[in-house]
Amino acid sequence: MNLLWPAFLYLLILIPLMVLVYTLILRRRKPFAVRFSSLSLIRAALPKQSQWRRHFPFALFLIALSSLTVALSRPVSTITVPASNATIILAIDVSRSMCSTDILPSRLEAAKTAALKFVQTQKGNTQIGVVAFAGFAAIIQPPTTDHALLETAIQNLTTARRTAIGEGILKSLDAIAEIDDSITSPSSGVEAAPLPKGEYIPAIVVLLTDGASNTGIPPLLGAQQSLDRGVRVYTIGFGTTNNTTIPNCGFQIQNNDQFGGSFGGGGGGFRREIDEETLKQVADLTGGSYHLAASATELQDVFENLPTQLMTVKQTREVSVIFAAIGALFVSLAIALSILWHPLP
Repeated sequence: MNLLWPAFLYLLILIPLMVLVYTLILRRRKPFAVRFSSLSLIRAALPKQSQWRRHFPFALFLIALSSLTVALSRPVSTITVPASNATIILAIDVSRSMCSTDILPSRLEAAKTAALKFVQTQKGNTQIGVVAFAGFAAIIQPPTTDHALLETAIQNLTTARRTAIGEGILKSLDAIAEIDDSITSPSSGVEAAPLPKGEYIPAIVVLLTDGASNTGIPPLLGAQQSLDRGVRVYTIGFGTTNNTTIPNCGFQIQNNDQFGGSFGGGGGGFRREIDEETLKQVADLTGGSYHLAASATELQDVFENLPTQLMTVKQTREVSVIFAAIGALFVSLAIALSILWHPLP
């Protein structure tokens, strides 16, 4: 906690001075004597009063005065509050293994449906962007609050060759940097200054893939870049194990090569198993979590349970009112107890 006007703390010297004055007043009371015939009568007539009741209201008054003095110094504190404009990047694998039909109608179509439902359930002030990655990654839709644009971008996703998970992470960071000046874009070539451990910006990456990275930078290098910028990555492994279905990308297989590169092995010769170990490491390194979805229903459940409401930001706020309220409370309590325990004749 810091103080905007620390000089007011010098007023705290009044506290020991008031204690000294209070002590002198008690000692300077003049004694007087009255003759009584019986000591027992005196004891019966005197009201019983403990010493702590005698001085407790004054102690409360001193506490109140101290709290009010601190309030005058205008204390400020850095607190964590919910982010009002969070950013979510959906990084979706569009490699041709996403055309597999072990999840009907296909993995890609099921992923589109889940992503669309996720977008529709988000608050209007949440900015969402879409990144697609196969042999390389591209920002399909920069972060926006326009759900119509997001739905069009998701519905138009098509497949291409190979899988570059690390590139998908870097491109997601580029998308965040476009609207957040507090972080540097990986493509800018400027090295990011790592945030303190445990600190995050109000932005997350939700990365969905059904396979293993086979081109581009290693996923863990992309995760390190994300960690340095305080961006958590939540990874989703999508698809069934030991998939034996033949991908059906339809017209896309022959004509859609927008993500380019050699696919290696042709129509059914690529790897379609989820690299869960790497996805777990990416999530753990960045402060996110890994989720496995083996059906369309499970994928929708994963999207529904993503911790999008836990994104917070740190703000510096003045907390003088707290100390002022404490001071007022103790002053009121001191007055009330004084009246109750020492009523005027």
